[in-house]
Amino acid sequence: MPQSTLLPEGHYATCPNGQKIHYLDEGEGPVVLFLHGSGPGASGHSNFKGNYPQWVKQGYRCLVPDLVGFGYSDKPQDVDYQLAFFVECVKQTLDAADVDRCAVVGNSLGGAVAIGLALDYPELVEQLILMAPGGMSEREEYLQMPGMQKMFEIYMSQGELNAENMRELFEFGLVYDPKYVTDELVAERSYIMSLMNPHVMMTMDIPYLPDRLPELKCPILVFWGANDNMMPDSGLLATAKKCPHMKMIVLSECGHWAMVEHEALFNRECIEFLQRGNSSL
Repeated sequence: MPQSTLLPEGHYATCPNGQKIHYLDEGEGPVVLFLHGSGPGASGHSNFKGNYPQWVKQGYRCLVPDLVGFGYSDKPQDVDYQLAFFVECVKQTLDAADVDRCAVVGNSLGGAVAIGLALDYPELVEQLILMAPGGMSEREEYLQMPGMQKMFEIYMSQGELNAENMRELFEFGLVYDPKYVTDELVAERSYIMSLMNPHVMMTMDIPYLPDRLPELKCPILVFWGANDNMMPDSGLLATAKKCPHMKMIVLSECGHWAMVEHEALFNRECIEFLQRGNSSL
């Protein structure tokens, strides 16, 4: 159990696969599931703290898990972190929370997991909201991105982890405007990073997904920052060309965290999208 008050503690789902997954469960109404990215010290609350509380006020039940390997969830070192493993843990967490229909919001790794969930369980996912989802480019292209290279350096040098190099990564790799990298953000993510191990990044395997995008049946809203240092531009084009039932918003002066740097716009566009339901587009 966490010993810090930097991040809120919610519920724990003990999944049939043996993993214990932490999640926040706030509000009442139609369910929205938030899936975070893979940056150092990532957690559901840290990624979406500027979003889900506002959505709760709009009448939604918001589930905000820490993906397996992150946050307060289990971090097994005897498994490989493949997309199917992430999807399995998320689905079993939803089952534990008695959720059989939801909209899904996914950023980066969480975007790939959201797509995987919608492909495997189309009857579960009513709408998709994606922010620069993972799996849209080949692995070699990701490894050439400067933000991605910096992130792997952080994970591999965990023994030398400090607030200074965490701040450097966030300012360089994840945002366009460094003002969004606050002392609070650095503190909470440094704390969670101290609980993590590099195994999740070393074994993470997200397949190339664009060829499967036409299988998606639900309405899709996509955000992409024009100044993203994590995701190759090829991913933007692949998403735009392959996603059916999709609206894309490309934001100038925006890095990898559209939901942070353009919080008000993001919340407004998403709520309008959700309210339109299956006629979203």
